[in-house]
Amino acid sequence: MQGTMMKYPLTLQHSLERAGKLFPRVEILSRLPNHSLHRYTYADFYRRARLLAEALQKAGLKRGDRVGTLMWNHYAHLEAYFGIPVSGGVLQTLNLRLAAHDLAYIANHAGDRFLIVDDILLPLYDKIKSAVKFERVIVVPLTGNPVSREYQSYEDFLATASGDFTYPALDEDEAASLCYTSGTTGAPKGVTYTHRSVMLHSFLLTTVDNFGICNADVLLPVVSMFHVNGWGLSYAAAMVGCKQVLPGPYLDAESLLELFEGEKVTVAGGVPTIWFNVVDALEKHPGRWKLSPMRVLIGGAAPPEALIHKLHQYNMRVIQGWGLTESSPQATTSRLLAHMQDWPTDEKHKVTAKAGLPVPFVEMRVVHQAGEVPRDGTTMGEVQLRGPWVAAQYYNAPEETDKWTEDGWFRSGDVGTLDAQGYLKIVDRTKDLIKSGGEWISSVDLENALVAHPQVREAAVIAVPHPKWQERPVAVVVMRDGANARENELREFLSARFAKWQLPDAFIFTDELPHTSTGKLLKMELRRRYRDWRWEL
Repeated sequence: MQGTMMKYPLTLQHSLERAGKLFPRVEILSRLPNHSLHRYTYADFYRRARLLAEALQKAGLKRGDRVGTLMWNHYAHLEAYFGIPVSGGVLQTLNLRLAAHDLAYIANHAGDRFLIVDDILLPLYDKIKSAVKFERVIVVPLTGNPVSREYQSYEDFLATASGDFTYPALDEDEAASLCYTSGTTGAPKGVTYTHRSVMLHSFLLTTVDNFGICNADVLLPVVSMFHVNGWGLSYAAAMVGCKQVLPGPYLDAESLLELFEGEKVTVAGGVPTIWFNVVDALEKHPGRWKLSPMRVLIGGAAPPEALIHKLHQYNMRVIQGWGLTESSPQATTSRLLAHMQDWPTDEKHKVTAKAGLPVPFVEMRVVHQAGEVPRDGTTMGEVQLRGPWVAAQYYNAPEETDKWTEDGWFRSGDVGTLDAQGYLKIVDRTKDLIKSGGEWISSVDLENALVAHPQVREAAVIAVPHPKWQERPVAVVVMRDGANARENELREFLSARFAKWQLPDAFIFTDELPHTSTGKLLKMELRRRYRDWRWEL
């Protein structure tokens, strides 16, 4: 027996129409390169996104053509988020923090026909210009300076549209956007999100047991819009019509805190490094900013309990999400269950520090050699996923098959445990686990413990080859300004939580740690630097 519901395609057309018609007066704010603030409304955004869609079609865009964006978080990028997919094209966000050769590789592998680029990023484009084959380069004049005749101004490009745009009859399984992994192991790999997957993922982010993004919120996505569709935050914001505050190129703590205070931001999302910087600024300048209560969304790496506790002191409630480019990215969310609501604050923070429970529609299993791990909180295995916004393959990479199991689950490469409640805790990446004398050591647990020391700003723990024990942990530590704690004190600090054999054998003090383009610790680089470490036996 068949049901009697309408066949209604889940496409981004719906969110665009809803935003423009139901929330026309709601504001969208963008910080421009000169620090000024650009303000307009969802009505303006709706009109201009449709103009972009029509202009692309008039320029010869065909269904499925890729349009690259090399842009910061601002109003024109938001227009591209919707205008490109509803035109029948595919949004292909280029990560402006990647090396030039990686950018060129991605643009060529994706087959981008057109490029929309910020004028302040033209020097970066110049580095890849000779290696790419864009048919048309459209420049967003954020600085107000004239655009070179070599390119077309974004405003002039929009002016080619008549304003009489008709949506193509898109299928919900057509590609809406194409994002690439950061390529820390091998070449970057493309993941193609469908209209259906984007719409379902957007709806997820609005649910109360997830991030609960709603019309009353003021959302500031610190996470870059070129990274996994900015975690889908701007798509969710448009769906519910909440105010968006887009920070442009200024992601330093003081610029963000100025926006948090001035725009009364209620929800913001970014990687832990961003929030470490925010806490540092708040501690250095007590009372300078008067902040509204905020929900702080953290992804990209597990937030240490110490960071969660400090943010809580400033009326910032942390919600952790875990996932990958291949899962759009949301796969789990760490929210407290009903019986946990009255727990002591420290116990709540322990839960928040975990990756959490799988979100609705996403199935998760944690697997080791003997099968799925028990819910004992200690047995480690690889986290595997399947669901409607989890990738089934990479774009144009038929040889890349080892990331999927024979029964169709995506292999995340993250190692985790499950507790009795079913909460996932990520203990490491497969390649970052330390095997010492046949026993596994979690670098993440050691790192999170180290940053709880009041004089430690950031820490990374890596495996270094050892002639006797196979591998041993080495800690690379960035201390806070004026800190005087040294190796013995840090080792003693850790000894309260770890067995002696789990403690780092060496502590290396440095001014900064390497990070990926998305703010994650770049342990591959650290392992390279210290691979020839000489042990005293």
